[in-house]
Amino acid sequence: MVVTEASTRVAVSPRAWWGAGFALATVGWGANQFPPLIVLYQSRLGLSATVLDAMFGLYALGLVPALLVGGRLSDRVGRRPLVLPALVVSFVASCLLAVGGAGPGWLYAGRLLAGVASGLVFGTGAAWVKELSAGAGDAGVGPRRATVAMTVGFAAGPFVAGLLAQWAPAATVTAYLPHLVLTAAGTVLVWRTPDPGAGNGSGPSTGTRSSLARHFLLVIAPFAPWVFGTAAVGVAYLPALAAHHAGRQPLLFTAVTVAVGAAVGIVAQPLARAAHRPGTNRLLTTAMLLVLAGLGCAAWAAHVLSPALVVAASVILGVAYGVSQFCGLLSVQQLADPRSLGTATATYQVLTYVGFGFPFGMSLAQTHLHATPPVLLLILAGLAAVATGWLVVVTSRRRTDTRVGSAGPD
Repeated sequence: MVVTEASTRVAVSPRAWWGAGFALATVGWGANQFPPLIVLYQSRLGLSATVLDAMFGLYALGLVPALLVGGRLSDRVGRRPLVLPALVVSFVASCLLAVGGAGPGWLYAGRLLAGVASGLVFGTGAAWVKELSAGAGDAGVGPRRATVAMTVGFAAGPFVAGLLAQWAPAATVTAYLPHLVLTAAGTVLVWRTPDPGAGNGSGPSTGTRSSLARHFLLVIAPFAPWVFGTAAVGVAYLPALAAHHAGRQPLLFTAVTVAVGAAVGIVAQPLARAAHRPGTNRLLTTAMLLVLAGLGCAAWAAHVLSPALVVAASVILGVAYGVSQFCGLLSVQQLADPRSLGTATATYQVLTYVGFGFPFGMSLAQTHLHATPPVLLLILAGLAAVATGWLVVVTSRRRTDTRVGSAGPD
């Protein structure tokens, strides 16, 4: 048994975080099971790429307010009272998506509710995993476990949904059934998971709040969008470009590409751990260099429309996601007061999800500005390069300031 950092001092098992981690993985599955079915909906419902990208982005419309409300509320009432109803919402979302073959309205509603469920769980759940990992003796364990849990869901969801969409009967229904089973199991596990964050108090001190706000403004705001920006490009944008060049199995190609791109986020965790050097910006720089490499490869893949290059680009983008997600979570959770951990984590997650708008923005630019995908991806890479330069300068200067000490991203 270990004792958590929460002010309530609740003793928990070293494996107590599994319940919160399972909830993160389950909701991550539900969030990411839709993209591999995009090709199927295009052919069966005749939906345009812009409409489908809008559905993909509608997820963020439900997610952002739920993150902001859920994180703050969980600091007051605890993590379990937020995660349990979120699993129910996630279940309902998959039910709506399962009848989406009858018309796009069901898909819009399902994606919106999937966003609400994700918003309630991702910030709150990541904070919960961190609290339940306090006895591990390593500040990086909680963020690493949360990253792996979410990434397992992000990888397994599209892979299983894509396989079912390719070969199962009633594909637009069957693809969502595994997630319904997982949410039911997750509800039981979460009900039995200890909640050391319940009743942690009113909030952080003024000094802590000021330091965290400055860190968010100077470092997290320009960094966070690239976390899910890379994932969104690899999941929702690139595979659809080359799916029809993948022979007779476009759905299988999309499912495998999305799953592999997400799964390498787990494989990337040893790299993230090796790059982490307290008191330096090495982890941050590594993450942004991977973002640049992934976007550069994506632009090349979009130019030649090679399925093999699309997979390669998705792998690099997946590694970039895994390293950058760990970097951002570690950065925020090290600075946040335990009494505002849910709020800080949720605010960080909101900023990461700005990147989910990248595919929709690029689709609009293609339609109205007649820009080509390779050009748009190069523009995105240019913006990432500017952000990288800013972050290197800012974090280098902050390391020399004894008043902020270890407030850098590592």
